[in-house]
Amino acid sequence: MKRLNGYVLCLWVVCSTFSAQSQTKEYDLCIYGGTSAGVVAAYTASKAGKSVVLIEPGDRLGGLSSGGLGQTDIGNKYVVRGLALDFYRKIGKHYGAFEQWIFEPKVAEAIFKQYMEDCDADVQFGQLLIDIEKVGNNITQARFQSTQQLGKPSLTVKAKVYMDCTYEGDLMAAAGVSYHVGREANSVYGETLNGVQLMTGHQFPDGVDPYVEKGNPKSGLLWGIRDGELLPDGTGDEKVQAYNYRITLTNVPENRIPITEPDNYDPKRYELLKRQKEIQPWKGLNDVFIWSLMPNGKTDINNRNGFSTDMIGMNWDYPEADFVRRQEIIKAHEDYTKGLLYFVGNDPSVPEFIRKEMQQWGYPKDEYVANNHWSPQLYIREARRMIGELVMTQHHCQGREVVDDEVGYAAYTMDSHNCDRLVVNGMVKNEGNVEVGGFPPFPISYRAIVPKRGEAGNLLVPVCLSASHIAFGSIRMEPVFMVLGQSAAIAACIALDQDVAVQDVDVQQIKSILASNPKADFRKADYLVSSTDADAVTFEGTWGPGKSKGYGRSYVQAASADGLSTATFKATSLAAGTYDVYTYFPKTAESSGKLTYTVFDGKTEDERVLNLSTVEIKGQTSSTWVSLGRYTVTSGTKPPTVTLSTKGAEGIVAANAVLFVPSDDQ
Repeated sequence: MKRLNGYVLCLWVVCSTFSAQSQTKEYDLCIYGGTSAGVVAAYTASKAGKSVVLIEPGDRLGGLSSGGLGQTDIGNKYVVRGLALDFYRKIGKHYGAFEQWIFEPKVAEAIFKQYMEDCDADVQFGQLLIDIEKVGNNITQARFQSTQQLGKPSLTVKAKVYMDCTYEGDLMAAAGVSYHVGREANSVYGETLNGVQLMTGHQFPDGVDPYVEKGNPKSGLLWGIRDGELLPDGTGDEKVQAYNYRITLTNVPENRIPITEPDNYDPKRYELLKRQKEIQPWKGLNDVFIWSLMPNGKTDINNRNGFSTDMIGMNWDYPEADFVRRQEIIKAHEDYTKGLLYFVGNDPSVPEFIRKEMQQWGYPKDEYVANNHWSPQLYIREARRMIGELVMTQHHCQGREVVDDEVGYAAYTMDSHNCDRLVVNGMVKNEGNVEVGGFPPFPISYRAIVPKRGEAGNLLVPVCLSASHIAFGSIRMEPVFMVLGQSAAIAACIALDQDVAVQDVDVQQIKSILASNPKADFRKADYLVSSTDADAVTFEGTWGPGKSKGYGRSYVQAASADGLSTATFKATSLAAGTYDVYTYFPKTAESSGKLTYTVFDGKTEDERVLNLSTVEIKGQTSSTWVSLGRYTVTSGTKPPTVTLSTKGAEGIVAANAVLFVPSDDQ
């Protein structure tokens, strides 16, 4: 990351007194949005030798990944590759693990900063897009203004290729690219889970009265309830799923700042919570919050049940709003959320044992220091979505349609938070929550991250990509955004080198570069052998389909009660070198507490027994890589192998995947 030294900075300040403080710069690639995807894209393109500028309206890098979402939405680790995986390994290294999927915001931010320190990309903070210019089908320049001096152009960027990595899709929209806001009707793409959906998840129980005076509609509705009618399931609208903060608190006394009454506090906003608790009495904080524990006594708190941190219906105008209006919406969400925390910890209607539990927590002194210890990143779950060369839909998620030009995979459930709160049959109900999974990882098309041919030939959009509302609900996870950001950066480099439109980039070339240089900086690639690689794995004994969530689309397992079974994973083309070797462990209640394995390094065999009973799995996953040790692989007449066996086992042994990681990877 290029920085101004003190002398140059002072000189610039003096000179700026006599200038319009606007500068013009030229780059190969201009990336708007310092989200996790933006950082990964900038690092990738810079390491490929391109001149890159990363422009971020705020003052932090990493977006939501450094803004409180430490309980990573994984789905299936198979989809997390390249620099996205490298990020979680760097997190792991910080905490003394191989990979780690739960973390503190400051740790994530430091890693994103380090990526930029380790490359030559320019980073511009506090710059907000004003407009763009196009000549024919290409963007030729983008103008920016300082967030501290709105209306005064401060920077003009002339780039050959542009990339929109914002959560809002502002550059995409300014370029005149087609997009959608809200929920499509089911009929648009032949889906069943789009549009209006009244379901039971994150819902009020029956019987919660919506009126200020119970039973009296003339008294008006309580705060947070919309006065409107429920439309039929599947009806399209412009409503946007709720935003919230992923809240970082701490219970470490020396690091804790008390939760005090916030700005604009009004306890009447939380009357619905009181009424919900009249029917569903308090048992603990987890009644109302998904209270996920992070390292060092911190949290990642998310929305739970009928009334929680989601500010339902208060964000519908955010996607198309200007900067000033967005700041008002963000401030309203902050006030609401801090007010909820204060209410639960102090309002006399809340049982004393809950208030005492809440009072054990406070804002962390060592997080978000420049923002009064509160995250500056509101969780923009969804805003604009491009309508590109191909639209990803529910059919792609569930495997009825499969693309072959994939530049990433998704694996999370089709997940939408509630979009509306209204009166249904005299009771308050939330509407819009959908959580439907049960499908394996699915490929994401390159055509979903490029505009329609004829709309913009030098723009890539890996975050607000082309997907229906419900498909976006599966794709919109931070690890996937990072993967797509890297793929988009590679595509930008190819378009630059070959002087072609992004729509004409050869996807096979993107795949080839990702395979040969997955970490973007020419570090040696991992070597993976999966149980589904028929030519590389030999099974003996009795193996059947795995019963849990493993790595990839499927795995196999064997029971010790059925006699001796072995699975031999062969690393046919593994180069000589020193590797840390792992096997993937889908843990279940029936899993054997020990695993016998044999590693052949090309010359000698080494049989060991691994204690699996002490394996701790953290985060949104039930499986993990476990270390088999460090081995130096030599060139020999036979390729290296790893054999997993039921020998001495007491229960189920899984054969899922084996991974060779270069010992100097991190």
